[in-house]
Amino acid sequence: MIRTGDQYRESIRDGREVFIDGERVKDVPSHPMFKPLVDIRARIYDMQWDARTRDVMTYTEEGQTHGIGNKLPKTQGDWWDKRRATDTVLEEVGGIVTRVGDETVGEMWSLFDGQDVLNEVDPRFSENIRNHILRVLHNDPFHVSANTDPKGDRSKPPQAQDPDMLLHVVKETDAGIVVRGAKYETAAAYANQAFTKPTIANWGDSAYSDYAVGFICDLGSPGLKFICRTGFAGRRPIEDYPVSNRFDEVDALVVFDDVLIPWENVLFYRHTKAAMFIRATLHRYSAFAYVQRNLKLADMLIGAALFNARQTGLDKQQAVQEKLAQLAVYREGINAHLTGAITLAERSPGGLLMPNQSLLYTGRVLACSQLHEMMHIARELCGGQICVTPDAATFAHPEAKPWLEKFYKVNEDWVAEDRRKLLAFARDILNSDYAGHRLTFQLFAQSPPYAHLAAVYRNFDWDGPLDFVRKAAGLSDRVMGPTTRTPGDSAVSRWFDAGIMNRTAAE
Repeated sequence: MIRTGDQYRESIRDGREVFIDGERVKDVPSHPMFKPLVDIRARIYDMQWDARTRDVMTYTEEGQTHGIGNKLPKTQGDWWDKRRATDTVLEEVGGIVTRVGDETVGEMWSLFDGQDVLNEVDPRFSENIRNHILRVLHNDPFHVSANTDPKGDRSKPPQAQDPDMLLHVVKETDAGIVVRGAKYETAAAYANQAFTKPTIANWGDSAYSDYAVGFICDLGSPGLKFICRTGFAGRRPIEDYPVSNRFDEVDALVVFDDVLIPWENVLFYRHTKAAMFIRATLHRYSAFAYVQRNLKLADMLIGAALFNARQTGLDKQQAVQEKLAQLAVYREGINAHLTGAITLAERSPGGLLMPNQSLLYTGRVLACSQLHEMMHIARELCGGQICVTPDAATFAHPEAKPWLEKFYKVNEDWVAEDRRKLLAFARDILNSDYAGHRLTFQLFAQSPPYAHLAAVYRNFDWDGPLDFVRKAAGLSDRVMGPTTRTPGDSAVSRWFDAGIMNRTAAE
């Protein structure tokens, strides 16, 4: 039920059409711009078998072993297990990988919660989502997500321009639907399947639309073309760019050139209510995995900044300590939201246990909205040398080496080579093309800031503050208007009771 790394590598040798850096790729697993991430994903599969890590990475049910990331979350313990497994992966590979499956399978759980909506369209669709969730558990595919279309002129409806700017159904057959258009997908060129769904936010009064379609796409299907952005791996020596060369997750424009989607892979079709439901609940579970990556990035910023301050004794200065404390507050703020989201988790409409939605979404706003500021604080603490230090080849040059060893050695503990490595690492996570790409990637992977705040608005318990002020100001009950709460029941007590209930269930 769990695959090996080599089985994964072979599964993407299926003749898919992949283009990158001006060439058609002959073999995805061995191509220098894909190989680093293919190897990391393969390593994650092998960690499920490795005696050192298999107990953290897997669970056993009915005599079968499955990956913990794919498990339907039903208890607090499930979420702690997922968090522990993700941390283990990131520490094992020594960096951050975002699109490896555990963060996108959660989007399917949102559809699991929406089976009543799917049944309004066709009962087969809710059966399909149940079957695919089981298939993910049993086949252990590398599962990614397809959201963003090229869109074209956003002032016009899709029918008023080239209709292919948004993915849509062009034909129905006995075997399934035929779709045409394109999607931007991270890691699609080296993944097995993608949950594909629309990005239209406003369907107006339309109840039905050929653009309202969601399905599981086998990424080896005929008619798919993967047109990738140039990767960072291999462009500069790994000694100078140790992060860019190992952790670049290549994005692709995936072209659907009349691709057949079998009916058993269709999760919703034409019904705009289903499309609106999935857009509103898409990150109900998956946001947790994304925010957890930001926590590990905060650790990277702190480690790089603190090492740079300590090597010259600047960590003794109050001004430096205050900036380090700002990084620590940011890090612990993310940690607190993730921990609280598990501890006060909520039962979902489908009977799953979802992270506390208000805490999860406010934690995402904290993690994303302050990231650029934290990166700049880390730059200040690392100092100007991250932008003026020569490359590794110059450090090795016989004539330059003695001078660089002289001027880059700080003391017996910090010799020139260690200092060069630290500065190269800091430059790569803060100043490089890759660093800028990763910062912008937050707007794509985690959705834009306005969507973050909209999610907070929809999930925050506004009744609690209103009821508190109603009582404190002596207002009548009439001013409250419609409410989902029991009068006198505070948000804090409900969250506390939910935490006790869920802890009991987990135990």
